Amino acid sequence: MLPDHLLHQVQAPARYIGGEVNQVLKPDDVPFRVALCYPDTYEVGMSHAGLRVLYEVVSRRSDAACERVFLPWTDAIALMRAHDLSLAGLESGTPLAEFDLVGITLQHELTFTNVLEVLDLGGIPVRAADRHGPHPLVIGGGPCAFNPEPLAHFFDCFVIGDGEEALDELLDALAALPESLRTRTGRTDEARRDVLERLAQLDGVYVPAGYDACESAEGLLIPEPRDDRFPARVTRRVVRDLNAQPWPLAPVIPHTEAVHDRAEIEITRGCTRGCRFCQAGMIYRPARERDLDLLVEQAERIIDHTGYDELSLLSLNCPDYTRIGELIDALHQRLAPRRVSVGMPSARVDTFSVGLAERLQRVRKSGLTLAPEAGSQRMRDIINKDVTAEDLLAAARAAFRSGWQRLKLYFMIGLPRETDEDVLAIGHLIASVLSAAREELSRAAWGRLKLSVSVNTFIPKPHTPFQWLGLADRQTLERRYALLRAAITDRRVSLSLSGIDAGILEAALARGDRRLGAVIESAWRAGAIFDGWRECFEPGRWHAAFAEHGLELNACASRLLPVEARLPWDIIHAGIAREFLAAELDRARRGEPTPDCRAARCADCGMRALVPDCPPITWPRAEAGA
Repeated sequence: MLPDHLLHQVQAPARYIGGEVNQVLKPDDVPFRVALCYPDTYEVGMSHAGLRVLYEVVSRRSDAACERVFLPWTDAIALMRAHDLSLAGLESGTPLAEFDLVGITLQHELTFTNVLEVLDLGGIPVRAADRHGPHPLVIGGGPCAFNPEPLAHFFDCFVIGDGEEALDELLDALAALPESLRTRTGRTDEARRDVLERLAQLDGVYVPAGYDACESAEGLLIPEPRDDRFPARVTRRVVRDLNAQPWPLAPVIPHTEAVHDRAEIEITRGCTRGCRFCQAGMIYRPARERDLDLLVEQAERIIDHTGYDELSLLSLNCPDYTRIGELIDALHQRLAPRRVSVGMPSARVDTFSVGLAERLQRVRKSGLTLAPEAGSQRMRDIINKDVTAEDLLAAARAAFRSGWQRLKLYFMIGLPRETDEDVLAIGHLIASVLSAAREELSRAAWGRLKLSVSVNTFIPKPHTPFQWLGLADRQTLERRYALLRAAITDRRVSLSLSGIDAGILEAALARGDRRLGAVIESAWRAGAIFDGWRECFEPGRWHAAFAEHGLELNACASRLLPVEARLPWDIIHAGIAREFLAAELDRARRGEPTPDCRAARCADCGMRALVPDCPPITWPRAEAGA
């Protein structure tokens, strides 16, 4: 929060005032005060469903108060430092250093320096080793916590996997401690260490201070437990029954427009499609669903409490919900009279998905997003994306016939075994979509057609079949992006390309080890924050920071790792067997697809050892019009 007399000096002052509709403010004498921080701007953080869920989890407790914290924009940061103001919670203005727990969402590698800025601006030492008894416990979670090692120096512990039950158990564990250990007030350094040792006994909690980083034969730093108080591997938390988990029915309504400014319900969690590039599809297995009647009730109550006129269905792949057609019809029946539209963020590349989207957007049509990921069938087989060019064109034709004039397509460049011809195939595919649009649309609609094409650099991520592979080299990426730009010249196509320098940094951080902590800190001290924002990202700072510690950024990003090598993130057991990932890499090299285990036999990915009844739901594929 910023004081009133400074608000006129910053962009978007509504970011810093708090007091939003549906915020939860509790008395000062609540035993535990928890700050939930998303290390990016207010507009980005307020769009994050995970943050809202954890806010609900903590706020439901009688013994805990929860507040939201976001990283101020650069103008506000400068003002706060000039006036010696501490980063504080939006609900009460409590300085960050006065909370008992500070939970930080690690959604993307390019926010790593933002984490340090949040801690420093909040008056908390950035390194965990420099914190003393009364300092808050700093806890990380989210997808980047599945390789916690680059940030190990900065966090007291990480919660790995689904956070709803884990956060509740963590607070229960603290509540059960003796008074001298329970909260930060009066806690000694020895008591702080005792608390962390006890938290390390909880399933899904990783305490980096309990592990030494030992160099492997390949030169990687591998965490090894110091003694039997710390587990040899930390197994991620998996929520078995989504129906039993809280969902925010009265979410905080932002003062200013968020990136995703709409109501949301989570219909499924996890995915079994097995796309080999997709970390989320691996680390969130198995697929789980919420019951249809519960979802309809949640949707109505959220609209009652917020007044939104748009509801979004959250899932890695919405059409895989087993009763998706029934759900759409039920939501339309209840919400259409209130002029509330229903949408899903993206659809599979098939007419089934377009039929669903048509039913979803009967109130009003927004854009339709399809993700073929690669231009050639050869590449789609390599990455296990089980769609064809015919699927895409049939979906596009169905969309145009149904009245869509805006279509967005997602692709990647730099995929394993990619050639220039595979990149040019993206251009050919887009040309075919344009031809289909010309044939299906009226002359007036053809004139209004807008085809948005978003192309991202493929980043190898931990716990995927491609975790052993490096990023494509800069020269190759530059040439292939140039090829694509030259191949797409139609004015109806808006082409958006991700930055190569940002991709190189993301790749280096994603598969890094504990050495990168010093690099991250050096880059931050040199002024690196908001690296995910093009106007703030300066690659030179990062090249200098890597060089300062005897490393080379490009080499770290493109490093190939032996399949038999011990990996820094092996300390985390995500549920997927290493043998399965290695076998999938071999199948990728041969261009062999792996069927979805919900439509065929079990793929033996290893999840049954963690969730014996995996998959807990079947997948009876229905027709879109059923």
